[in-house]
Amino acid sequence: MKTFILVLVFSFGALFAKNMNALAETYVKLSLAVGQHDAYFVDAYYGPQDWQEKAKKQKVPIEQLETEVRALLEQIQALQVGADDFELRRKQYLEKQTIAMLTRIRMLRGETFTFDEESRLLYDAVSPTYPQSYYEEKLKRLDHALGGRGTLKDRMESFMAQFVIPADKLDSVFQEAISYARKVTGKHLTLPETENFEVEYVKGQPWAAYNWYKGNYFSLIQVNSDMEIFIDRAVDLACHEGYPGHHVYNALLEKNLVQDRNMVEFSVYPLFSPQSLIAEGTANYGIEMVFSPKARVAFEKVKLFPLAGIDYHLAERYYEIQGLKQRLTYAGNDVARNYLDGKLSEAEALDQLQRYLLMSPKRAKQRLDFVIRYRSYVINYNLGLDLVRSYMVARAGDSNQKRWEVFTDLLSTPQIPSLLNVDGTDIP
Repeated sequence: MKTFILVLVFSFGALFAKNMNALAETYVKLSLAVGQHDAYFVDAYYGPQDWQEKAKKQKVPIEQLETEVRALLEQIQALQVGADDFELRRKQYLEKQTIAMLTRIRMLRGETFTFDEESRLLYDAVSPTYPQSYYEEKLKRLDHALGGRGTLKDRMESFMAQFVIPADKLDSVFQEAISYARKVTGKHLTLPETENFEVEYVKGQPWAAYNWYKGNYFSLIQVNSDMEIFIDRAVDLACHEGYPGHHVYNALLEKNLVQDRNMVEFSVYPLFSPQSLIAEGTANYGIEMVFSPKARVAFEKVKLFPLAGIDYHLAERYYEIQGLKQRLTYAGNDVARNYLDGKLSEAEALDQLQRYLLMSPKRAKQRLDFVIRYRSYVINYNLGLDLVRSYMVARAGDSNQKRWEVFTDLLSTPQIPSLLNVDGTDIP
């Protein structure tokens, strides 16, 4: 009897895998087809080349794509899953990703959603909303800590000017940061032997940096040097874009899921999907995986501040102020929500970005340009970080070894954002 049950379970598992693989292939091909209508939709692809070439040659009408994606979603939802937790997570992942694809198609066809409706459908998450009084209280704390005379914004700009990395030292500072992050990450994660990256400095983009994953464990990391880059951004970008952030995330998905398990759905990365909240959240939390707050200040005092020619005696003060400023981060989500929902004009949105995030006019314009291009994607950075952090604390506690085990699982298995907030607490 036991043998019969084992055979039955194995047969069911094999049937699920066969059906899921077929649906996954359809999902990838449809993602590539949507990419022909939306230049930003496919962020990375390293599947069969002929699938991509066919998508380019045979541009499927957007109306037909909507019909086909709806049919795919119905098939995924009807797929029976056994007791295997991994199979369930795989189905959940593909279902949420397909809902996001359908939503993006509807948007391309002119359908509109509120900011929160859009983020729920695209990223499986909704950012909290705060009144202006919430940010005013935090501005008062920052004002008091910063001290001095004049407007808070002017004093903040004057303070921050001390911590700009000179353009001719930017690459050496960034390379030092990424080398250290790579070393620490390599002690805890098994990375593909051939993994590598290239750094390129660009201008004229609405983002600070971008990881273009090319497949075969290789990334092109672009850093936007349009505006001044502050010293903290070296570690942020090194960990976020590189180790153990986007580069490692994509490399582990390719190795552990696509290559080792033939899960073809992970050969494509649709930008406007729940996968992005996982990617951005783990990339931001990756900074905390490499550095505790004290270890970060110590490393930067010894290595990065001197390399950049910045007075290392100011490091503790700098991060004290940065910590207070970081508490204003959700103001960016609220400004984006109100602007995209038509409650703020462009001038009002720029004014609030300058007031609540203490941005210069030029930096506020860059942020609003990002919102206009990527819309509710902005929630993936701060909400993504907070969701990943709550998940890590619940699963790993204070054990460093356990933290890396849980983090590795997040980077190399199917995940959906709505299951990260395991204790249901308010975020942040």
